[in-house]
Amino acid sequence: MKMGKKFVIGLDGGTQSSKVVIFDLAGNIVCQGKKDLQPMHMPKPGVAEHPGDDLWDTIVAASRQAMERFSGDVKSILGIGLCTIRCCRACLKADGRLASPVLNWMDLRLARPYEHEDPQVRYVTTTSGYITHRFTGQFKDTAANYEGMWPIDKDTWQWSEDPEVLKAFNVPRENLFKLEMPGSVLGHVTDRASEETGIPAGIPVVATANDKAVEALGAGLPPGKTALVSLGTYIGGMVYGEKNVKDAKTFFTNLASIPHHYLYESGGIRQGMWTVSWFRNLFGEDVVKKARLQGTSPEEVLNREAQKVAAGSDGLMTVPEWLAPPEKPFKKGIMIGFNGRHTRAHMHRSILEAIALTMKNHVDAMCRELDIELEQIIVSGGGSSGELFMQIFSDVFGIPAVRNVVNGAAGLGSAICAAVAVGAYDQFGTAIEKMVKIRDVFHPIEENTVVYDKMNHDVYKHLTSVTDVILEKSYPIFQQ
Repeated sequence: MKMGKKFVIGLDGGTQSSKVVIFDLAGNIVCQGKKDLQPMHMPKPGVAEHPGDDLWDTIVAASRQAMERFSGDVKSILGIGLCTIRCCRACLKADGRLASPVLNWMDLRLARPYEHEDPQVRYVTTTSGYITHRFTGQFKDTAANYEGMWPIDKDTWQWSEDPEVLKAFNVPRENLFKLEMPGSVLGHVTDRASEETGIPAGIPVVATANDKAVEALGAGLPPGKTALVSLGTYIGGMVYGEKNVKDAKTFFTNLASIPHHYLYESGGIRQGMWTVSWFRNLFGEDVVKKARLQGTSPEEVLNREAQKVAAGSDGLMTVPEWLAPPEKPFKKGIMIGFNGRHTRAHMHRSILEAIALTMKNHVDAMCRELDIELEQIIVSGGGSSGELFMQIFSDVFGIPAVRNVVNGAAGLGSAICAAVAVGAYDQFGTAIEKMVKIRDVFHPIEENTVVYDKMNHDVYKHLTSVTDVILEKSYPIFQQ
């Protein structure tokens, strides 16, 4: 097989958008399509649903864009890897159509066992199971996207055989999809799916894993002293693992995109990069106008302004808890330390610093428990395109921060799974070596690291122990 003459598709279905990317076998982006999701349906606290058939509709739109931009021979496309958001729930009728809107991971109902209240429901699955069915007509899913309230045995990568476990999670075995390993073929694109998406009928549809695990694969996260910080709507920190650690205190064990491998994931930030977007949107037209005049993006306008602010944002600190965890609903996002000198540049930088500091504290706790001393971090996701954010991560962690050529690593991870499944590469390691490329490395600025270390150790680590007391008292007042 000649390199560069064959292609694979990586699908990355996220919380805010669906992306479909066509790669060559060297990991280069050939073309892509993207469609933003509709605003989440959130009629009351604790409810977060994807309206209508939005997940599939946006995949259709993004696929059509990508295929319209593809100038090669469609017969040279070998397969498509599917990666979708994790910790969601799709309830399907017997024919595979949605019985109700897909529950997003922010929906508090997902923190409880499934409740069978709708007689229409025949199958209960994840977003990846639903999208697999839309592409192939099969009732199959990757084993590695069942994180949360599912009766999965993480040692066998199959459904638990224990009746008590099945009873506790309240999903009858006959309502669950058949599980397949990452890098295996789930089925083939049907004629109907091809008509909708423009993706060639008959090509293999390949299992990947949960979105963070696929991102780790696409980022080339190696074993050893490297951590990945994944910048998405949910921001997480990960290191590579080889066994199912069940009694961890500061992290949890994920199934990886490589069969029978694991990822250890630290605590994270809910609505992490969403908070950055939220702040950008507060200034709306003013930032957009500046971006047009400067020939850049609104995000870069804010980054350039924040670049002029000293490390520590002149004492302005942010707690990035714009979405509270289910077990502590009183938590709220905070900015503390304002004075008359502060501008929106300080606020923007403070948010970026808060994300880096919070993730350092989470990742450090995980690495202490695992007895790992980090030597570098990889930062992936759209936020890594900003030079300022990358430098802040390096300064806060005090070690080099690596950025890859393809920062949308989930799409590349999906493509890697597809390349292995169709035999373009004989194993995952080879595919990673050929398809993942480092763009640049940011090294810590010593004086900034000193500031962040002191700020974190003396103040930042302790902020929520004080503010949570006040927020918990105020919570009942504003729930009435």
